[in-house]
Amino acid sequence: MNHNSRYKNSLKSFLFGAALVAGISIFIQAKTADSYFELSKNMEVFANIFKELNTYYVDPIEPGKLTKVGIDAMLNELDPYTNYITESDIEDYEFMTTGKYGGIGASFRKKEKEIYIGDMYENSPAQKAGLNSGDKLITIDGKSVYDKSIEDISLLIKGSAGTKIIMKVKDAFTDIESEKTVIRGEIEVSSVPYAGMLGANNDIAFVRLNQFTQACSKMVRNALDSLKKANPKMSAVVLDLRANPGGLLDEAVEVCNIFIDKDQLVVSTKGKDREWDKNFNTESVPWDTKIPLAVLVNGNSASASEIVAGTIQDLDRGIVLGAKSYGKGLVQTTRPVGFNARLKLTTAKYYTPSGRCIQAIDYTHRDANGAADKFADSLIATYKTKNGRLVKSGGGVTPDVNTDDDKLSPLSSTLYSKNYFFDYATLYLKKHKTVAPAQSFSLSTEEFAEFTNWLSSKDYAYKTKTEILLDSLNVAAKEDKLLDASKTEIAALKTKIMHDKKQDLLKNKDEVKRVLENEIAARYYFQKGRIIQSLREDITLKKALEIITKPEQVQALLLPKK
Repeated sequence: MNHNSRYKNSLKSFLFGAALVAGISIFIQAKTADSYFELSKNMEVFANIFKELNTYYVDPIEPGKLTKVGIDAMLNELDPYTNYITESDIEDYEFMTTGKYGGIGASFRKKEKEIYIGDMYENSPAQKAGLNSGDKLITIDGKSVYDKSIEDISLLIKGSAGTKIIMKVKDAFTDIESEKTVIRGEIEVSSVPYAGMLGANNDIAFVRLNQFTQACSKMVRNALDSLKKANPKMSAVVLDLRANPGGLLDEAVEVCNIFIDKDQLVVSTKGKDREWDKNFNTESVPWDTKIPLAVLVNGNSASASEIVAGTIQDLDRGIVLGAKSYGKGLVQTTRPVGFNARLKLTTAKYYTPSGRCIQAIDYTHRDANGAADKFADSLIATYKTKNGRLVKSGGGVTPDVNTDDDKLSPLSSTLYSKNYFFDYATLYLKKHKTVAPAQSFSLSTEEFAEFTNWLSSKDYAYKTKTEILLDSLNVAAKEDKLLDASKTEIAALKTKIMHDKKQDLLKNKDEVKRVLENEIAARYYFQKGRIIQSLREDITLKKALEIITKPEQVQALLLPKK
């Protein structure tokens, strides 16, 4: 038996150091003798198991990998927001808070086992190097990318600004293979990708905020200042927080401060440790406290987005439209744990001005399978807004005006996941050097017919909800030994409801056309064009523009129901 003594000694040193640091930390933070003993005992058991594995396990072990697996398994018993961030993952984490990373400014798509260039940022290193959306990626610095995951590609692509990367690609338009030298840059993804004037009189400011990163509140203010300067008769503001996953709590307070007075409570936090019992008040002079305001949310608006929407609602400062938000009422903090790694952990719950917590899932109670569920109805409390309107805790922010969440049909979802929209956009760009501006671009009847004809040879089969339920019925009938008796009826029903692909295309024509147009617009006008084009048929936005221009409707929504 051959042992690598150097490897063994370094592992022992690592374990001793880890145990020593953990022991000191446990001693400082343990609240009782019993809790200190339990923590100390289990840390000793953990270290001993590691040593035994290193000494006697048949193959060499990887301490870092094994430790991460163990830590991840431990943290899975808590909530999904408490995570171990290794040194190699730090850049991804920092991107979430700063919006910056070192890379080439392009996303990637995987089709079966091949990788393609996806969306690109305007004036990015990728664009400057001559890459196109739709190019097939063959190698990165001589390494084949065949059957690699998108995560693997991301690791190969990211790096320090100024360093070069050589990418071999097959051109989407010429099918010629060539090597492209791309100089990595500091890519900054703006948290405010679009701001503009909308409405029949072009007097309503629209600002989309994608994430609560550092200084994003200043970006929103600057956008509003610019729009106001160009349009002095601005009559209202629409703040779009749909699909905004959240971010920095301080920035959420600052965004609220744009529309509400100084010294106003926005959010309070409460944790197990009194250190996290804090009130967060506005501290700056507001931009405008009177202008009519609409905030848009959906099921993917979470955390800091919900603080803003919940605060605006609680203070009756504006109206909230869309679909019920995600329901994340937990606050995370990062702590250094040595060797450039960090622990992001939940330290508190947050409460909007009315006193409600909008957390939807109760992670402290789990069923026999370990799954957490929503808070029971008996635990949902009712609170009052400034004007006396009733609002509830738990389950996210319920909009004042509910609209469809614009969820895609199974057909469109299938076409998207199979990259058919993506592929056809590449073909369209190949045939058309220019198109109309994003705000007016649309496919003609003939052009959409060309798409459906191209699609006719593609496989985009999927199961409807009815078919899925019928499959379940079939299984249940078999288990209950009723299948023979009901086989004929089930088969007849299945034949009757079997969807026809062409009929589905006709039924969902408007939606499919809209998604395809959006994909094509992004090829010519990048992310900004994608947003502008999508606003044309935006149901929630149309409703917001309709209401915000009618003071009596706004006032009625902000008063208690009689």
